[in-house]
Amino acid sequence: MHAAALSFSLLALLGVGAAFQQVGSSLHRDAFVMDGHIHVMTRQLLQGSDIGQRYTDGHVDLVRAREGGLDAMFFSVYTPEAYYTGRHEVKNTFRVLELALEQIERNSRVIEVARTASEIGRINKAGKMAAFLDLEGGFDLDGDLHLLRALHRMGLRSLQLTAHNQTNAFVDACCDKVRWNGLNEHGKKVIAEMNRLGMVINVAHASEDAILQAVEASRAPVIYSHGGFRGVVDHPRCITDRAAKALAAKGGVIGIQFGSSFNNPKYAAWVKATRPAAAERPDGVLPRQLTLMEVDQQVAKGLPYVFRGKIPDEYWMGTDQLARVIDYGVKLVGEDYVALGSDFDGGPPLPRQIQDVSDYPEMTKAMQALGYNDQRIRKILGLNWLRVIREVTEGKR
Repeated sequence: MHAAALSFSLLALLGVGAAFQQVGSSLHRDAFVMDGHIHVMTRQLLQGSDIGQRYTDGHVDLVRAREGGLDAMFFSVYTPEAYYTGRHEVKNTFRVLELALEQIERNSRVIEVARTASEIGRINKAGKMAAFLDLEGGFDLDGDLHLLRALHRMGLRSLQLTAHNQTNAFVDACCDKVRWNGLNEHGKKVIAEMNRLGMVINVAHASEDAILQAVEASRAPVIYSHGGFRGVVDHPRCITDRAAKALAAKGGVIGIQFGSSFNNPKYAAWVKATRPAAAERPDGVLPRQLTLMEVDQQVAKGLPYVFRGKIPDEYWMGTDQLARVIDYGVKLVGEDYVALGSDFDGGPPLPRQIQDVSDYPEMTKAMQALGYNDQRIRKILGLNWLRVIREVTEGKR
């Protein structure tokens, strides 16, 4: 197994874990808290809103993030499948990333872009949240390395290999057809270039073979930013025990998503019994090419990305079930390789105690109820993410 997380003395030196407001338990208030996957910028782009203002809907804005005690987050810009059919994915990726930079600068009193773990520490020491820029959805379906380098120059430091749930030109997705039996030669070149640039490789939404091959090909640890465990819920978006062990053995981190779909067997069984099978085409892929403006109009209809269904009480999980999933991961791979990746504003059916990011202290309470000691909880709340970011971006172990 890989080396344990950063020592608390080093964290104190960096100033990481600076308290924002009195939230939850003293442990949550004093801990370094980082989320591995929070959706931003889609609604800001299409609705003209500002993430610095409190919203009356959705899961995330900077006001509520501070109330939830977040010190840092994978600030995840997203290019949905709807943009792929007409090959608008590059344009959308660059405009949401540019907008993210603009909005962070506009709200610079409370948040700042971080490119390394050391920068996260500096930003926290100044009393601000750190935004670690992350991309969900293919930067380019053909995997153009020039575009990858351009995104890196803009500050992007984490990238999901797959085109969300769709297999692209170099890697197989978990919910689409098998095209490469995992990863092709160009996919290995993408990984090698990300290693060279010091970018975090994210294998969430990838097939099991793709995850295993990406872990093997990468010189640096690889992350699975948000999902569940196949051993808890048999869903293709959940990571298998085999892949989880391989990822952790190389120092990677698995982020637990907050939704019932991946973490609550009762809910998953109820959905399977009461809802028709999903269409063969990956989520959001349009049947014909549309203009960029037409795609924007289609995507905007679904904003914000929140679960809108009603869950009967007997199938609606609490944070206690989510904590049991965390415990499954800890027992499977160890406490140094499990973290949290909520997927806020990404549509998950949340636990009953969590309405939005301001309720983040509920996760600390749930882990305390399991009997976890403070050191383990601190690792899962954020230190594990910080450790892997340090290894990838600074080459330090």
